[in-house]
Amino acid sequence: MKNLSETKYSSALQTVKDLKQKYGDTWNAINPESAARMAAQNRFKTGLDIAKYTASVMRKDMAAYDADNSQYTQSLGCWHGFVAQQKMIAVKKHHKTTDKKYLYLSGWMVAALRSEFGPLPDQSMHEKTAVPALIAEIYDFLRQADAIELNDLFRRLENGEDVQAEIDNFQTHVVPIIADIDAGFGNEEATYLLAKKMIQAGACAIQIENQVSDAKQCGHQDGKVTVPHEDFISKLNAVRYAFLELGVDDGIIVARTDSEGAGLTQKLPVSKEPGDLASKYLAFVEAEEVAIEDVKEDEVLLKRDGKLTKPVRLPNGLYKFKDGSNIDRVVLDCITSLQHGADLLWIETPTPNVKQIAHMMNRVKEVVPNAKLVYNNSPSFNWTLNFRNQVFEEMLAEGENMTAYDRNNLMDAQYDGTELCHRADEKIRTFQIDGAREAGIFHHLITLPTYHTTALHMNNLTEGYFGDEGMLAYVRDVQRQEIRKTVSCVKHQRMAGSDLGDDHKTFFAGDNALKAGGSKNTSNQFETEAAPKKKKLTAVA
Repeated sequence: MKNLSETKYSSALQTVKDLKQKYGDTWNAINPESAARMAAQNRFKTGLDIAKYTASVMRKDMAAYDADNSQYTQSLGCWHGFVAQQKMIAVKKHHKTTDKKYLYLSGWMVAALRSEFGPLPDQSMHEKTAVPALIAEIYDFLRQADAIELNDLFRRLENGEDVQAEIDNFQTHVVPIIADIDAGFGNEEATYLLAKKMIQAGACAIQIENQVSDAKQCGHQDGKVTVPHEDFISKLNAVRYAFLELGVDDGIIVARTDSEGAGLTQKLPVSKEPGDLASKYLAFVEAEEVAIEDVKEDEVLLKRDGKLTKPVRLPNGLYKFKDGSNIDRVVLDCITSLQHGADLLWIETPTPNVKQIAHMMNRVKEVVPNAKLVYNNSPSFNWTLNFRNQVFEEMLAEGENMTAYDRNNLMDAQYDGTELCHRADEKIRTFQIDGAREAGIFHHLITLPTYHTTALHMNNLTEGYFGDEGMLAYVRDVQRQEIRKTVSCVKHQRMAGSDLGDDHKTFFAGDNALKAGGSKNTSNQFETEAAPKKKKLTAVA
């Protein structure tokens, strides 16, 4: 039914009525109202529909941030479609809108949790197909969340409740996803091909880093090797061409630099004229002045300021950057990326320090005033210790007597109720607000939150369930909490689509439908008191 392209109920209704008239008696069993309802519950027909819609959402949000830096955006990393679905359902429940709430797809979590090889480190060893597969899975679950919530609303409408406004103003669970393509999984052609698959699955924003693809390391680990700017620009171009080919004209590229913590390069680029990008990159390479007669066979040399120098080369063939050049390299990386097609920046940092981030971003903004950052509020940071250390320094500078604190043991629980703790926790609470205001951070994300929450919750449940508490551990700490906090999946059959399927079966088979939602369905134990019935309305949209 390709003609059923309109998402609004009334448009879909008229389309099906016209089709019934066209095809005559053979379509007698098709109910226009039921078909229109199903169409309204499935706003996005393809991943490209999602990518185009969410790109426009992100562009609007970027413009809003440019006008008011309090309008930053946020996301949490999700490693499964169900996790993403429950996150967005909770967002709508608690915050009443999905505005400025995104999803993040972490290459780290794909490697650790989604590879057919089993758990892997964050070194681009997982199958590249796992990345678009997860994007597609996430959006399948979000579209299902739309269908389930709208189906409930249509059921309530049929039962006489006045929920027409909720149907008319329904806000989708589908939100932008910033998807990690690592270092591009190969050369620029490989990057282009994978980017296409990711966009076709629904990604409107692709994050790519300037590490060597086959030597990629997690941004918070040692051993990172960066590529010359020309190589990275070719990857940026590959992603942009993929967006344009697929008609996502305003797709977003997030350019990540790992130069802050990377001390090595694999290649020495070719400089064609003094001061070009290659020349600037080469200037960061550590080199020793040598005399030609002291040079060994097959050694690589550079001419600097009229003098002959030998780059410091490790036994593995990699070249070493000058100590202390990392911040200058970060700034040059950021400016170069923005000048060559990137829309947003990502700077990997060793600690979450607003002043340090702002120092780098302010230098970038001197050249590109509207530069904006995507920042990883990483679980790799010890947030408590980092901020207690920051506050310790501040209190010391303010002349406070700090003898009650052991500087080498600030994580100790004995400090939890102290002034230092309260000030540190307040800094953590306002970190995103402060970063958005002072450091150009448009988007705050946590890469691996659901990795850690899953482990924590299983630890807590296991402790009680396999101990003396037995079933009480589950009932008290899981099910009772789900009921009292109205967590959607307490009725897990409904969340998996049972009610939705029952209605579809009725559409397809009428009174012959074998449905799951009868009186013997144990999910009825979780029903709340029904709302008073109101005048029955006919859905229009």
